[in-house]
Amino acid sequence: MVNVIGLGYIGLPTALMMASHGVEVVGTDYNKELVATLNAGKTTFKEDGLDELFEKALKSGIKFTTEYCVTDTYIVSVPTPYDSFSKKIDVCYVNSAVKEIIKVCPKGATIVIESTVSPGTIDKYVRPVIEKAGLIIGKDINLVHAPERIIPGNMVYELLHNNRTIGADERKIGEKIKEYYASFCQGEIIITDIKTAEMTKVVENTFRAVNIAFANELAKICRNDNMNVYEIIKICNMHPRVKILNPGPGVGGHCISVDPWFLVGDYPSLTKVIWESMKVNDSMPAFVLERIHDIMKEKGMTDISRVGLYGLTYKENVDDYRESPALQLLECQKKHLAQPLVAYDPFIKHNITENQLFDLDEFLESVDFVVIMVKHNEIKENADKLKGKIILDTQNIGINSEGVYYL
Repeated sequence: MVNVIGLGYIGLPTALMMASHGVEVVGTDYNKELVATLNAGKTTFKEDGLDELFEKALKSGIKFTTEYCVTDTYIVSVPTPYDSFSKKIDVCYVNSAVKEIIKVCPKGATIVIESTVSPGTIDKYVRPVIEKAGLIIGKDINLVHAPERIIPGNMVYELLHNNRTIGADERKIGEKIKEYYASFCQGEIIITDIKTAEMTKVVENTFRAVNIAFANELAKICRNDNMNVYEIIKICNMHPRVKILNPGPGVGGHCISVDPWFLVGDYPSLTKVIWESMKVNDSMPAFVLERIHDIMKEKGMTDISRVGLYGLTYKENVDDYRESPALQLLECQKKHLAQPLVAYDPFIKHNITENQLFDLDEFLESVDFVVIMVKHNEIKENADKLKGKIILDTQNIGINSEGVYYL
């Protein structure tokens, strides 16, 4: 039996996928309300294919509880934030889970850390917790790192098809854990050492962050000299060895906006490019706010209450708003003691900010200036309703209308 600890955006899909492929699974989370919702037969967030997967897992006997179980395999999938000042990883949730596990686990159990961590985290922070409890690693308990590689909006498909990495002290332990993931994973599963596994996940997200930063910086350069960044990128990408991403209003979520800081925190003198890239990405919400100000000035618009943000999630067609650029923009606005902009997102059904609306038509009636922060399908399908509005399209969704502004 596998006890999955943490039933959030990564832990829950992992638990459901294993259970629906014949693995006995118990999911554990300290959040009583979340566990109650799952036990009532309801998922806790929206994701394509998740409800169907949930039904299969329920039929296979998955259980949900707030208690840690006695078993031989634990998968820890809890948040790993970073300290905003030092940029170093905060392992409090991981260590808390490990401490609870070693209270109940039998001798020889394996703890799989699935949470993303910086290279060396398990050596520096997790091993000491286990050793302090008087346990011998490799004899009383085994450690494995198996970072996830999935993205909200396509989680179910990527769980099935993405390659995976498993880091273990002993290959035989790695092979044992590989069997659990191989129950559903159709991609290649690589077994390596723990530190290499830690590094690969962080490097993957850092690579993406740096490439996004190049596109965002290019947008700033082009705006400075009134050039069309999208036309430039389109032409450059015709070169067989060039693939520039599109710029955007910032970077959100709990991976690309967070993981590169782990490297900056651990290797401050060696991560100059990464540091500057993260600063560029983090500056984009304020850049969008400046564009709003400039466009209002150009249009002779003075009433900020008639400006609205479309999209509060960090990416399209999901309900995940962690670290979202829109919320970063609103926070930046708040620091300037400005009235919060009207905001709307079709995927957010509860209040997460002031002046939030919950109906597209009501939102559009209440504003004259629409700032598209997220390219949800809804706004693409209702582009005709934007007629007559001032539009700042930060995502270049292809609105065929006069007077559309871009980054």
